[in-house]
Amino acid sequence: MGKKYHLFEVYGIELEYMLVNHDLSVAPIVDKLMMLKEGEITSDVDNGNIAWSNELVAHVIELKTNGPTAQLNDLGQEFHKNILEINRLLQPLGTKLLGTAANPLMNPTTDTVLWKHTYSEVYNLYNAIFNCTGHGWSNVQSTHINLPFYNDEEFEKLHAAIRLVLPLIPGLCASSPILEGNITGFADTRLEYYKNNQKKIPHLTAKVIPEPIFNKDDYYKSIFNPIKKAIKPYDIDNILEHHFLNSRGAIARFDRNTIEIRLVDIQECPKADIALCVLIIEVLKALVNDNFESLEKQKLAHTEALYAILNTAIKNGEDAVITDETYLQLFKLSDAQTIGDIWLYLYLHVKPKISPDQRATLESILNSGTLSKRIVTSLGKDITTDRIIKVYNDLAEGLNTNELFLP
Repeated sequence: MGKKYHLFEVYGIELEYMLVNHDLSVAPIVDKLMMLKEGEITSDVDNGNIAWSNELVAHVIELKTNGPTAQLNDLGQEFHKNILEINRLLQPLGTKLLGTAANPLMNPTTDTVLWKHTYSEVYNLYNAIFNCTGHGWSNVQSTHINLPFYNDEEFEKLHAAIRLVLPLIPGLCASSPILEGNITGFADTRLEYYKNNQKKIPHLTAKVIPEPIFNKDDYYKSIFNPIKKAIKPYDIDNILEHHFLNSRGAIARFDRNTIEIRLVDIQECPKADIALCVLIIEVLKALVNDNFESLEKQKLAHTEALYAILNTAIKNGEDAVITDETYLQLFKLSDAQTIGDIWLYLYLHVKPKISPDQRATLESILNSGTLSKRIVTSLGKDITTDRIIKVYNDLAEGLNTNELFLP
């Protein structure tokens, strides 16, 4: 275990991107990209402040902060520099990076290619257990937020706050409204698949919202030990590790004293991703500091109630209406609210803590809606393959220029 940090002392951000061709077909050539960058096929690239790594499937690359960072304000530009470098390397191959949480035209049954190099035995075992040729495995690009805790006392505060914020995240970050050329009816289709992609072993994901557990010993007893028991018949050689098998919407990493939030759909560009991460983090700080309700009241939130809110958010995004009075009171709200209105309320509460540039980005997003809504608005009634390709190529260009997609 490395150095331990206190609450909000440092951060870790991870962004997952697809490699696509101009017609949006996936390009399973991350190994070629690594070869172009490093002169050999490798699973990790140390590129200064940002590192690159492979993922389960060969058309997805992860960019991440290269170790803990104490500042977030310049991260958008740091990620963008790496995106430009990757796109320059990919251009001769007719390939480029694409944001958003789901490729709108991918057929996972025919298009999925697993990573065949380092750690392939892990990926092959996952595939043998779960069959990874499905959208829930091969077409789910996300942003991960890693937040530290120093001890059980800090874990208790952070885990309680995160549980309350998780159900609201799709109403801020949904970016996956289309699969296989059709509008799915879910603002956050990625999470609809994420909920179910490990249903063969239900304890791995459970209700997505983690159980109300607030110390390390109880976490092992209630989550990790049952995970180890559940996976044993499928993993006789002990290849899979419990920290990675835990697939709840926020996972405790006691090996590095962090909690990783996994419910954020990746956006169209790092400017948007980092601004949304900052907003989520500032709201968590407010909860941890008891700006709304006490820790003891936060801890009483029921997993089933939070899961119900999450489901309506996955379906309806920012337009989902929250009527649960007990939940609303945790934010000092009394009347039924849309999730969009709740995020606006929370943003105004933490706005003084946010930089002017990120305020401008957040206000554009809050005024225009989730990326899912903006994509659907841009398509209008023209839900054709050609129109989808046009809109998503515009999104890819916005990734290259680090600009919001505002139809």
